[in-house]
Amino acid sequence: MGEAATQVRTSAPGSPLPVLRAPWSLARFRRAGALLSLLGLGLLWSPPATAQDAEPAQDVIPALSSRVANADPEPVPLSEPAGADTYGDEAPKRRKGPPKPPRRGGINPCMTPDPGFGVHDRWSRAPSMGQMISPHKGGLTKSGGFDVIIHFHGHEAVRKEFVKSENGMVLVGIDLGIGSGAYANAFASPGTFERLLTSIETGMASKTGKKNAHIRKLALSAWSAGYGAIEQILRQPAGKKVDSVILLDSLHAGYLDEQAKSLKVVQIEPFIEFARSASAKKKFMFLSHSSIIPPGYASTTEVADFMIKRLSGKSKKANRQDVLGLDMIRRYDRGDFHVRGYTGDDKPDHCAHLGLMADIVRVHLQPRWKTPKGRR
Repeated sequence: MGEAATQVRTSAPGSPLPVLRAPWSLARFRRAGALLSLLGLGLLWSPPATAQDAEPAQDVIPALSSRVANADPEPVPLSEPAGADTYGDEAPKRRKGPPKPPRRGGINPCMTPDPGFGVHDRWSRAPSMGQMISPHKGGLTKSGGFDVIIHFHGHEAVRKEFVKSENGMVLVGIDLGIGSGAYANAFASPGTFERLLTSIETGMASKTGKKNAHIRKLALSAWSAGYGAIEQILRQPAGKKVDSVILLDSLHAGYLDEQAKSLKVVQIEPFIEFARSASAKKKFMFLSHSSIIPPGYASTTEVADFMIKRLSGKSKKANRQDVLGLDMIRRYDRGDFHVRGYTGDDKPDHCAHLGLMADIVRVHLQPRWKTPKGRR
């Protein structure tokens, strides 16, 4: 169907009826509907993550986040393929010369190719929550110590990147639904995280046959809504066991005053303190942000800015293309606290931050932890 047409009676009965043609094509109506649905979902709020304050619990891109978190997603396009119907009667002008190479190498960041499991086994349900993969062999010290990354939101998507580093670490993936509130509520009780750690150690002891198997180094990682769990854990006594925190376009905060853009600092206090420790090289922290502006609460860019200022720092301009078409525009490095800022305000840009995991493990965690190699 080419155009939507509407008949309007403007004269007496029996007179000819002029036909007014709407300037929007059907494809454009569909596109607008998709965007309005997206914004409508983004305005939803879920229960507070802390007793003191409600927090922005909804994902920046909720429909997408739930798909990526639970499986290999098929992303919902914001628009239909360009063509005569998309642009009405006028087709887009063709660019002269050879076509530009695909920005992301022809790969959809929300549905990346699966490299398999590398030196790791398939998912195990040994943990009390979520699932984990561990090396077929190796990965343990002589005393039975092993290193773990617990990732919140998008276990399959992050697994595809994690295995590329061919490391000997254990990966635990946990998906609890849409919104940071789901993660915050699940870990509000300190016992939840403590039971999770115990179950991971029990699972590794059973697999390796070493009764003394125990967690040696521990990192918490999150994409999108997953930061809600990390906030709660860092407030708890067991949070002191955490050596590293990785936030992939994931840290938001509510506003005290939206017009003044003043943040509810209480919601990000645990992260600020962790960043201080990382700046002093006592911990490790990696934080990335896109340029997505969410409705009604602070973006990952605003939170990153606030944290850098709290440390009396200033980010530097950058011009570099990273994995999956991420275009870096700024960076901040102090001790072992690292911030990477990128352009992009759409679904693929949000997903692309998951692609940073392989290099984070290879460049930062592996040298820091010196994890024993995993083997097939």
